[in-house]
Amino acid sequence: MAVLDKSLREELEQIGRQARKASDGLRSMTRALKDDALLEVAKRLRASKAALQAENKKDLEAGREKGLSSPMLDRLELTDARIEAMAEGLEVVAALPDPVGDIVSQTVRPNGLRIAQIRQPLGVVGIIYESRPNVTADAAGLCLKSGNAVVLRGGSEAIHSNIAIAKIFIEGARSAGVPEHAVQIITTTDRGAVGEMLKLDRYIDVIVPRGGKSLIERIYDDSRIPVVAHLDGICHTYVHSSADLAMAKAICLNAKLQRPGVCNAMETMLVDQSVAEVFLKDIAGDFASADCELRGCERTGAILDCVPATEEDWRTEYLDKILSIRVVDSLEEAIGHINEYGSHHSDAIVTENYSAAERFLDAVDSATVYVNASTYFTDGFQFGLGAELGISTSKLHCRGPMALKELTSLKWVIRGDGQIRT
Repeated sequence: MAVLDKSLREELEQIGRQARKASDGLRSMTRALKDDALLEVAKRLRASKAALQAENKKDLEAGREKGLSSPMLDRLELTDARIEAMAEGLEVVAALPDPVGDIVSQTVRPNGLRIAQIRQPLGVVGIIYESRPNVTADAAGLCLKSGNAVVLRGGSEAIHSNIAIAKIFIEGARSAGVPEHAVQIITTTDRGAVGEMLKLDRYIDVIVPRGGKSLIERIYDDSRIPVVAHLDGICHTYVHSSADLAMAKAICLNAKLQRPGVCNAMETMLVDQSVAEVFLKDIAGDFASADCELRGCERTGAILDCVPATEEDWRTEYLDKILSIRVVDSLEEAIGHINEYGSHHSDAIVTENYSAAERFLDAVDSATVYVNASTYFTDGFQFGLGAELGISTSKLHCRGPMALKELTSLKWVIRGDGQIRT
């Protein structure tokens, strides 16, 4: 066993060294070269649809044998639309402004020093993710455009799909002139690879994890490298007393049922007591038709046939067709519930009252907050960012969808003409 660990450690060290070397070349790469590479990869992804789906089929079959849930299998599947979305996402990223070299601020001091802050790549980004193979293309594309080398470590459940996408990306980027090893993928499914990767602080500048709570907690505990976390998506929709109930119904059904297994799906629905009876009786049939289990507070149970909700339900990201419902007395109670039990990811209010909307936007401490729209929109592509590495729920460096600007740091550039400090 010791020999295997040593071999794995050496393999990861080599990947780290290669990534660091590649990052030096990426810093000075022109926008035109980066954009040409992204467009070439997009073209190759479309042309390789059949091959990608053949590899994806292996993962889906293995997932069914392991008993993965329907939402998990949905996250794993590479449909025609999702392959097209990967390609389109790269094209959108190519069309976006290059953040590298942007002047964030500049000033001239009384002594004549000209001081500026400019955007620079982070260097080497490590991505650890589960389930969704489209992350492979999204992450590689964003890192390339922002001048970062990337080391990808996807979950074992998507290993064939991830390797196939990465191979297309690497070959397409190299053909356009991107430095070798700018994009690398760890191909072993050995769980020890994550632990070794988290020790590569000499080579990797930041770790971005995307996955379940246990994975994120492990990375926080074990990493020597700074972590930008994508934590739970315990997302809420609050139906206010002044809500247009038809709008509220459409928003809540979309937020919960469009894709229950994603992090921006609604997990708890809060309903103002003044509209609770009418609204809950109207929407319950739609949830029942979709086989969505309802878990409600005592007042919800007096209106609907539902499973009694426990304290733990308010803190749970189901990622499935399960919904917690709580009837609240006021806007302030709804805000208090969200700030106490939520994961600071995505939360929405449905209301026709301007003051209530503004109070919600100001008081809810989440990365993304909505008025009269579904939380399912929390997504880099939907926000015009091309793609995302994840939805950061931390407050340092970046918050919300992590895209091009969030993959840069700042450098102070000072120009003088002989000044000395006395």
